[in-house]
Amino acid sequence: MAYQYGLFPMYHEETNEILWYLPERRAIMPIDGFHVSRSLQKRIRKSNFTISINTCFGEVMRCCADRPEGSWISKEFVNVYSQLHTLRLAHSVEVFADNRLVGGTYGVALGGAFMAESMFHRQTDASKLALYYLVGRLRERGYQLMDVQYLTEHLQSLGAIEISRQQYHLELRSALRHQCSFD
Repeated sequence: MAYQYGLFPMYHEETNEILWYLPERRAIMPIDGFHVSRSLQKRIRKSNFTISINTCFGEVMRCCADRPEGSWISKEFVNVYSQLHTLRLAHSVEVFADNRLVGGTYGVALGGAFMAESMFHRQTDASKLALYYLVGRLRERGYQLMDVQYLTEHLQSLGAIEISRQQYHLELRSALRHQCSFD
């Protein structure tokens, strides 16, 4: 699996093909470095949201792909990652409000590394809640690395940092030596 070498796939719409990426700088979310703002703390305490794990993986992926600006998540990606989910290598965190899926995230788990692929929200803070619960699950299960690929302002506000490719490979190799169970 290419993830163990630091590669990740993305669909390139212009050429209609899947390309593999290995950027010079890589964004990670330190497992113990997730920043919970006051407003998010309040949302967690007073939330009417329900959180689940791995209950509607394909739906989370389809929601992540449903963006006005378009998405790299093609039907082929949904099919392949759904197969990885069946093999217990890909996982999702779902956020529900009034029995409706309003947020979520998914990714691939290998050893003690989790490669977060995408997230979505249909209600304010729903994607942040999904990440909050994902990071908590990774922490409690002994994961060592959470890869978020590229640094965005949103991820940076939650504690994500950027490291060099060389540092990423060191951390990835170390994390892959650990056996963690997501379930």
